[in-house]
Amino acid sequence: MDMTISTCFVLVHDPDVALGFYRDALGLEMRNDVKRDAFRWITVGSAKQPDVSIVLTNYLNGSPADHDALAALAAKGALNGVYFHTDDLDAAFKQVNAAGAEIVQEPADQPWGTRDFAVRDPAGNLVRVDQPPAAQ
Repeated sequence: MDMTISTCFVLVHDPDVALGFYRDALGLEMRNDVKRDAFRWITVGSAKQPDVSIVLTNYLNGSPADHDALAALAAKGALNGVYFHTDDLDAAFKQVNAAGAEIVQEPADQPWGTRDFAVRDPAGNLVRVDQPPAAQ
């Protein structure tokens, strides 16, 4: 059996603000926008990976206490988001920084052999971008 990733979900508090970050700061394309009452599911992804999607959503099947707990975890930086690869880390960092993203870590060589940086999306999710050693 062979499995591949197709979709991952990232919880956000404001879908419009999240779309601005993932589309404008990270350069992903918007693929779909589904609205139902106060909830949205916005699908974005890389043009180079048409079969892999990220769904930005403000939908959480739970109580108001669950929403509060999630917000508290995001505020502590406990929520990991998505990890991306790029072939030009410096250009990616310049673009994300110019968009006003909250920088967690500037580009740095890591002991596990990659060079990366980290930012937070507007909902507090950690987003890391690395440049694999083969692309350096």
